[in-house]
Amino acid sequence: MSQPLFGLVPAGQPVIVTPTETPTPTTFLYSIPAPVNVKPFSHIVVFLLPGVVLLEGTAAAIYLVTPSPPGQIEPNFKFLGGVGPGKESAIFKLGGPSVDGQGQGNMVVLGISVEPAESVAARIVEITAASTENNSQALVSARQPPSTLVLAQRIIKNAFNFLASFSGTAGQVEVVPLKAFEEWWRKFESRVRSDPGFLERDD
Repeated sequence: MSQPLFGLVPAGQPVIVTPTETPTPTTFLYSIPAPVNVKPFSHIVVFLLPGVVLLEGTAAAIYLVTPSPPGQIEPNFKFLGGVGPGKESAIFKLGGPSVDGQGQGNMVVLGISVEPAESVAARIVEITAASTENNSQALVSARQPPSTLVLAQRIIKNAFNFLASFSGTAGQVEVVPLKAFEEWWRKFESRVRSDPGFLERDD
């Protein structure tokens, strides 16, 4: 067997240096069983072993291997990133909160393939850009102001809560003094001036 090239450290587990399978001289599969009575892991460190130098112009592409969906023979390979000259180690998230459901049965399968460095670098740029875009969209969604209807409902709720304590009856009709409404408007306007965004918060 050739000298191991890579080391893997699943979070909370010992280092792994021996691949489970070597389909080709440049591809390696590591089957990592789910830990027993130990908190499942969601991150893994991959690094070049000391003294290992990849061929010039190459880098190691890291893949998460998941079972094929119904009707598909080949497993899925999800590109996670890469390591190589200038970046000899990296931490990768496996895409879920734990090992469960990420691998084959109770197993996480990681694939490492030595590929042209330019190709690996381009794919890293792609997934980084996609991640940045997703985060930006999430921030925009989180900061989206409430709709006009929601704002109207909050104004009415604010007024109702204030005026309810002033309500009385005239015969069988429930009434609120006009002065109470004027007082509510004065306080409401003052709060809008001092805290313009208070209606956008769902207090």
